Amino acid sequence: MRVLGVDPGLTRCGVGVVEGSIGRPLTMVDVGVVRTGTDLPIEQRLLEIARGLDAWIEATAPDAIAVERVFSQTNVRTVMGTAQVSGLALVAAASRGIPVAMHTPSEVKAAVTGSGRADKAQVGAMVTRLLRLTEAPKPADAADALALAICHLWRGAATNRIQAAVAARATGAGR
Repeated sequence: MRVLGVDPGLTRCGVGVVEGSIGRPLTMVDVGVVRTGTDLPIEQRLLEIARGLDAWIEATAPDAIAVERVFSQTNVRTVMGTAQVSGLALVAAASRGIPVAMHTPSEVKAAVTGSGRADKAQVGAMVTRLLRLTEAPKPADAADALALAICHLWRGAATNRIQAAVAARATGAGR
């Protein structure tokens, strides 16, 4: 399975693609950041990010997209930009019929490091180790995007099986 992880941000939107499955080695396909200038109007910044996400999806053909779930922050301006970029990722996936999963930052940290309170350095170090890279992806937004993809590969498969079982039971197919 190939997963595109998206760490939404208005100035730097981290993107990372990982292939693998539970019990098999993970492989980084590509990693990067879609950047926008702070001097541009918000609508232009969002358009650039939308185009960047579209290009990543077209170039890497993911089976699923994992997006960081926006969480409460004290800076409303920051959370608004993050939420807007998350929406772009959701629309890009939906328009292509690609399944989407949203993971909280603590869920991603726990999946990758074993602790939901890990710092960015710990996440970067574990991403580097898990993907057998020679150095941590930079900036941290790129490493975070890879961590999202890893989290989904490891947790998403189990979640999908649970959802399928619940749906089968609701329709009577599981009896």
